[in-house]
Amino acid sequence: MAMDESLLNWHSEGKIPPTLRFYGWSHPTLSAGQFQKVHKSIHFDNVNSYHCQFVRRLTGGSAVLHDNELTYSIVVSEDHPEIPTSIKEAYHVLSKGLYEGFKNLGITVDYAMPDRSAMKEKTAVCFEKAAFYEMVVDGKKLSGNAQTRKKGVLLQHGSIPMSLDIKMLYDLFRFPSEKIKQRRRDAFQSKAITIDQLTNKQKSFDEVKDAFYQGFQHGLNVTFRPFELSKQQWEEVHHLAETKYRSEDWNYHRLLKESIKSV
Repeated sequence: MAMDESLLNWHSEGKIPPTLRFYGWSHPTLSAGQFQKVHKSIHFDNVNSYHCQFVRRLTGGSAVLHDNELTYSIVVSEDHPEIPTSIKEAYHVLSKGLYEGFKNLGITVDYAMPDRSAMKEKTAVCFEKAAFYEMVVDGKKLSGNAQTRKKGVLLQHGSIPMSLDIKMLYDLFRFPSEKIKQRRRDAFQSKAITIDQLTNKQKSFDEVKDAFYQGFQHGLNVTFRPFELSKQQWEEVHHLAETKYRSEDWNYHRLLKESIKSV
């Protein structure tokens, strides 16, 4: 998360060009949306018992369990000629890279176009419903995306699971009862699907990364060049990670403090 925010900052300052970044996770990690009320929805005792990390994202949306997946982030100026001012239409443009990436894996996807009733449904679990222009197969969500715009820069990052531990996923959230949790867990099979399920094969991280690397180049009609951080840039990233994204104030108490102040 600190790396993504640093890329946004550097691009806003004109220090780096637009970037695409791919990354994975050394441990299962639950990321919450910037404005999500985590104490009401997340079961932190279970987060700890699963040895799962927790972090609050810079972007909005619901909580995502990152585990066996490819994660991507895109940083580009809002005034770039290919980026629409509409958030929804910007999703459409950038999702073309995702569309081509899945195509490279032999998966034919559709763009999600939820109706008004679906958009009104609230859930703390990201993969329980698809937003506009997210990738779906037979109505089942295949990837999740989130976006923010700050300092004249658009940051979009997303989760592309190869597989999902559904038991762990639902154990990390609070439900009124075990019966309701089980019912929601059972229903999840009809709402989401993964790459390994669709291909009947365990894909490696590098195989999926290469498919989407080529997919974004083709879908966005761009050519990528490698980018390496300087020692000073790495120091900035680590400093931001320690002072913000590892801090309890940001991860746990930020919205709690705001709600107390508002009272």
